[in-house]
Amino acid sequence: MAPVTFLEVDAEDRPVVRARFPDAAIVEGILSGKELVVACKDAQAVSCFINTHFTKDIVTHLPDLKLLCTRSVGYDHIDVDACRERGITVCNVPDYGSHVVAEHVFALLLSTLRHIPEGNEKVGGGTFDYHGLRGMALRGKTIGIVGTGKIGRRVAEIAHGFGMKILATDQCRTLELIERFGVTYVTLDQLLRRSDIITLHVPDTKETQHMINAAAFAVMRKGAILVNTARGSLIDSKALLDGLKRGTLAYALLDVLEHERNFEENKALVTHPHVVTTPHIAFYADDSMRAMYVDSFESIDQWSRGETPLHVVQPATVVCDLPPIRA
Repeated sequence: MAPVTFLEVDAEDRPVVRARFPDAAIVEGILSGKELVVACKDAQAVSCFINTHFTKDIVTHLPDLKLLCTRSVGYDHIDVDACRERGITVCNVPDYGSHVVAEHVFALLLSTLRHIPEGNEKVGGGTFDYHGLRGMALRGKTIGIVGTGKIGRRVAEIAHGFGMKILATDQCRTLELIERFGVTYVTLDQLLRRSDIITLHVPDTKETQHMINAAAFAVMRKGAILVNTARGSLIDSKALLDGLKRGTLAYALLDVLEHERNFEENKALVTHPHVVTTPHIAFYADDSMRAMYVDSFESIDQWSRGETPLHVVQPATVVCDLPPIRA
């Protein structure tokens, strides 16, 4: 077996890696720059995660590297072009568990709208009283799904089970969503105007950056609820805070932030009484973590046997001929 290095391995996952690759180098934490080069200098295969950035400069300093596997769907932390130029195969995990992210959307919604934390605090404080905890039902509400890829489709499936009306916007229509779950595809503007709950499921690109901005908040229904388990850059944080202060939004439920790892930058937002945040944990469940490692292991094994790994990163082949999500 060629030298293998695993990066960003949580302590609880170390035994899983060690059992499969007993001789691998295993690194906890996040490395960058010279530290990253030193950690990977002897590796021919590296398994990483989203916080480790393999830029052109980094891969240039790793002449022995032949395989780079990210345990994630997204690979924007890897300079794929630079890797290809140097003959480095790049693999990802196409679907480590879209259902766990979709479930987290509803975990945020249900715990907030049914006042679970407040109820627990009341009872824990010795007050067994329901007054002040009247919740909001999901049945009959309109949910707007921005992006109907793997995760967005799962959200639609769950929303249908709750008896919700479902709007969606995307450049690519998924006909099964229309036929099975009654999804109606509309423009982003229409979705923002008509939805009680808006949930974001698009990648971080130049086109989607700050797609939810002051203009978007201006057309939302008063009292709308915004959920973001995708990327923090999709929302203009200042505009979001203004929307909360004006009462445009009833709640912002955020698993990601525009300025993650910088509490001071986010302090006014995350301490707002109508904001609920979790520390980017929508993906972090038993099913998904297991799948991340299993797929990464398989890619390394396939490459070691001289095969082309099944999950080599390749350009999408779908045809998207609908108008852009964001004009």
